[in-house]
Amino acid sequence: MDAGHRIFRQRRLREQGRLVRGARLRRTSPRGRPTRRRDGRRRVVQEFVFLVAAIIVLAGSVGVLLAKNPVHAALFLIQTLFGVAVLFLIVEAHFLAAIQVIVYAGAIVILFLFVIMLLGVDKSEDLSVDPIVGQRPLAFLSGGAILGLLLALLNTVDPIEPLPSADPARALDRTDASGQRVADVNQLAETIFGEHVLAFEITGLLLTVAVVGAVVMARKISGDLQPVPESALAASVGLEETSDDDAEPADAGEGDA
Repeated sequence: MDAGHRIFRQRRLREQGRLVRGARLRRTSPRGRPTRRRDGRRRVVQEFVFLVAAIIVLAGSVGVLLAKNPVHAALFLIQTLFGVAVLFLIVEAHFLAAIQVIVYAGAIVILFLFVIMLLGVDKSEDLSVDPIVGQRPLAFLSGGAILGLLLALLNTVDPIEPLPSADPARALDRTDASGQRVADVNQLAETIFGEHVLAFEITGLLLTVAVVGAVVMARKISGDLQPVPESALAASVGLEETSDDDAEPADAGEGDA
């Protein structure tokens, strides 16, 4: 290889952004613009989405604490859980985001609503009166202690470096040293929605029936309830109502006989 061909090859490598003599050059996009500008825009969008999601989470948490109606508090809790799911998506934790929505927002909160609808809520109850003496100060002390432990834990751990992004081409084909496929989220999805899709659909149908049943049982009848007459109750069980006036002539006739 002569000197002219070598210089031409080095110039070509510089244009492609490859390693040249141990130094990595900045790669450019197909249109000639550097990718740093695109990365900067992506970072700005991520920060904006993070701020919006954080505001949603904080607003939902405050709503849970201040809402007087338990149903409204449960709805604020759903808002908080959806905001946390968005935060998981920002850090590329897609599985945790899906679990946050499906399990917590879709199952746990629905369970709370079941209990509220079936047991009912006494609106005349005074919430300022503590059923247990001293429970509010104890709750504040416990919350402050847990917050202090979390802050101390964050100060003691080392900063977490972001992991390199996985290759999408190899994401569906992960095998260990023995050649067996490693369990991951994709394999879990294939198992649930492939092999056990019938059980999944039946479970969804049962949950839907449970929701409809809870709503029907919790629905209140409009208007004032009127007491049922005793004659209607006696007729419903097939009993004949007898009065004392009807019984006296029968007794008198028996005496004359």
